[in-house]
Amino acid sequence: MVFSSYTFLFLFLPLVLVLYYVLPLIAPKRWAQRVRDWRGLVLLLSSYVFYGWARYWYVLLILASTLVDLVCGRLIADAGTRRKKRALLLVSLLTNLGMLGYFKYRDFAVDAFVQSLGALGLDVSDPGWPRLVLPVGISFYTFQSMSYTIDVYRGVVSPLPWKRSLHFISYVALFPQLVAGPIVRFRDIATELVDRRHSWSLFGQGAFFFMVGMAKKVLIANRVGPMADALFGLEAPGALDSWAGMVSYALQIYFDFSGYSDMAIGLGMMFGFHFPWNFNAPYKATSITDFWRRWHISLSTWLRDYLYIPLGGNRSGRWKTYRNLMITMLLGGLWHGAAWTFVLWGAFHGALLALERGLGKRPIYHRWPTAVRVGATFTLVLLAWVLFRAPDLAHAGRVYAGLFGAHGWGGFSLRGPFSWRVPAGVLACGLLLAWLAPTTQQMAARGGWGRVVVVLVLFAVAVVELLQSAFNPFLYYQF
Repeated sequence: MVFSSYTFLFLFLPLVLVLYYVLPLIAPKRWAQRVRDWRGLVLLLSSYVFYGWARYWYVLLILASTLVDLVCGRLIADAGTRRKKRALLLVSLLTNLGMLGYFKYRDFAVDAFVQSLGALGLDVSDPGWPRLVLPVGISFYTFQSMSYTIDVYRGVVSPLPWKRSLHFISYVALFPQLVAGPIVRFRDIATELVDRRHSWSLFGQGAFFFMVGMAKKVLIANRVGPMADALFGLEAPGALDSWAGMVSYALQIYFDFSGYSDMAIGLGMMFGFHFPWNFNAPYKATSITDFWRRWHISLSTWLRDYLYIPLGGNRSGRWKTYRNLMITMLLGGLWHGAAWTFVLWGAFHGALLALERGLGKRPIYHRWPTAVRVGATFTLVLLAWVLFRAPDLAHAGRVYAGLFGAHGWGGFSLRGPFSWRVPAGVLACGLLLAWLAPTTQQMAARGGWGRVVVVLVLFAVAVVELLQSAFNPFLYYQF
């Protein structure tokens, strides 16, 4: 089920809100504790319905991950020796990473093995196994679930008692952020899982976030998406086509994913949760290091806390710091997708992060005007997005060649409804919004009825536009 669908907007969400809010209002006051339990049960069951809507067997996977980590977390706390704690943590890690590895990387590993044997001159045919369907959200909820057992092992959080097991099951499966984040740490919402504070103010703020996110997705991302698809589909793109395709995809993935994050955070607020921010105007970044402080914040901080720092972080000398950065970003790239393009995308960012670290705290580019630093950083991010979007390395190579005129300098190659004026205008508007517009957090903080009215109008336009569009899930659903 997709947030930007009529099924969710006009069937699922209203029904859940009625069950969550309206029924408890008519309950006797002496049932106050039962109301909290009822609301928790509504969230839990609705989350499993939401996740199993497309394929019911998805529920079995998330339930397996959840139960293993629930039991391991409790047993880790009760274990008497460090050795037992490590063994239980290993069970949690192997379960989650094993599930993720099998469904996401089995086909990639088989293909790589067959290709490597072919390169050695060995005639090995493809085994012909059926391709696996990647369960939606598995990359997110496995990371979220096993972060709990890691934190219990480290002593960062206290494990839940058995009688509160349903709270942990709800934590892993919460439908507002289940399929594409933000990746929420247990300690961030542990109190709210048990006892949440609800108010019209928080609900209204959540609705504001949700509507802004919907407008980003439908009115911007869905408009530039077809341009990116068409331009990346060219076999020999000219320079203008290549640059336009690169910028189109940069805008598509930003407004698509930040739109989803706004909607997820907003839904969380509507049910009394405060999820962490996931974006902070990343295309305003003045360096690649700054970019990763602003882009997919919940993932970058997860990789920092559970991978980069355990590897040694920056505490073991310059070269080991570079190594740790590269390992972290290589695995971060692989987390996004089982393809060499994603591996190289991670390597590209890792190399840039290592280079910036090597230049020290006051590199010469810090003296450049802010606009120049933003432009330079954005250009590097654009170049990396080619690897992220291209279906394979060969196609990425053709786009890179096209950027510098290897296939001619012309474009736009789009015809019909895509005259050159339309894409140029859309891209210009998208860039201005990415660079100059306030973040959703800033808009919500400033308040004012004028902004509310504008957002309501944009949301209404987005809903109407959904009638005319085909099924269009969020990009990060595929990761």
